[in-house]
Amino acid sequence: MGVQPTTRRGIATRRRIVDAAAQVVAEKGAVGASLDEVGERAAASRSQLYHYFEDKADLLRAVAEVTNETVLDGQRDLFAELGSWAGLTRWADALVALQEREGGRGGCPIANLVSQVGERDDEIRAVLASGFDRWESSIHDGLASMIATGELRPDADAAWLAASTLASVQGGLVLTQARRDPQALRRALDGALALIDGYRAIHQPRG
Repeated sequence: MGVQPTTRRGIATRRRIVDAAAQVVAEKGAVGASLDEVGERAAASRSQLYHYFEDKADLLRAVAEVTNETVLDGQRDLFAELGSWAGLTRWADALVALQEREGGRGGCPIANLVSQVGERDDEIRAVLASGFDRWESSIHDGLASMIATGELRPDADAAWLAASTLASVQGGLVLTQARRDPQALRRALDGALALIDGYRAIHQPRG
């Protein structure tokens, strides 16, 4: 394990290296990412790379952590509103809108890393799995709040619905990426919303 910096300058340098590595991995994949290119983009020497990171795997673990944060932080405000049907649909619409802006490119950054390194490095896989766990937990908390306020029936299983919803997101993102068609995610999320809608205590027109 590399050195964890304590000074402001050291923290900034380490973060600059991780951000550069994340860019290289996004463009060339984890296997194709070289430490030399990461150092060049981060304006960091080889000795600095090995000061903060033991090896490439250590750097990729840091990339996995920052990838989790980027994906989840981008939804933080939306997660805060998941305790209502309106907030739930806004979150789904925002995910689709992002794919429309990106032309169906990119997929899920967390899932992309899982496919590239998850089978070869259990520590990185565990880091990425924790990102999915936190994502699912945010959905679960919103659904549990809807049950508590009576917007969803008491027999609604928040854990099952949250797991199903995240699976719909991931499946929809894979198809969107493969087909360059954001409507694949739209259809997947509509299916998840329809399942949740079946547990609404008072049915109103969806939207």
